[in-house]
Amino acid sequence: MDLKEKAIASLKKHASGDAFSRLPAALPKASVLIPLLLRHGKLHALLTVRSVNLKHHAGEVCFPGGKSESGDTDETHTALREAEEEIGLPSHTVQVICKLFPVLNKAGLLITPVVAFIESSFKPRPNADEVSEVFTLPLEFFTKEADHSCYPVPSVFGPTHSFMYTDPRTGHIHQIWGLTAALAVTVAALALGKKPEFELGFDLDDPASAFRDVLNRRLSKL
Repeated sequence: MDLKEKAIASLKKHASGDAFSRLPAALPKASVLIPLLLRHGKLHALLTVRSVNLKHHAGEVCFPGGKSESGDTDETHTALREAEEEIGLPSHTVQVICKLFPVLNKAGLLITPVVAFIESSFKPRPNADEVSEVFTLPLEFFTKEADHSCYPVPSVFGPTHSFMYTDPRTGHIHQIWGLTAALAVTVAALALGKKPEFELGFDLDDPASAFRDVLNRRLSKL
């Protein structure tokens, strides 16, 4: 079993499936696509930098994604549509692996992470109105302590993680933090089957239970 096959098998063990299908229908929903790819014999993740002209989270690093629209058939459809609109990723070239546990952010938006593999030859075509930059980095980066900080500020995933990454291709320094960092850490730990060098905030053997408890607590306060 090669690296990609191992990652897919590991991720599928933690697929949420329809376990969260009975959540309140009135909750505003969104999805993010977490694109993985093989490059130089390692798993990489693709991220974007939001345009500085956007009203919310301008200039921040994130995964492609956005709010659900009336024409979307499900959370995966939302993630793929948004990725195609933002970076020109053709949905028919994407190998969707699974949906992970939805997260209710501080604004009350229910966000579903959709993990997928994309072709290593993919060349992004960023929509300048939404995305200023697209870059990839080794997934293992999100398991290392070297460029990691953890703030004592509670987040929906527990501790607030932050990473500083210097893109060797451009020299640009990116801060990856908050929900995006939490999702990256989670996917890295699950796909690589590797406990990070820092406190994760949940049991790697049964992450669904932790996220279900957090989600239920948040929903009870709405």
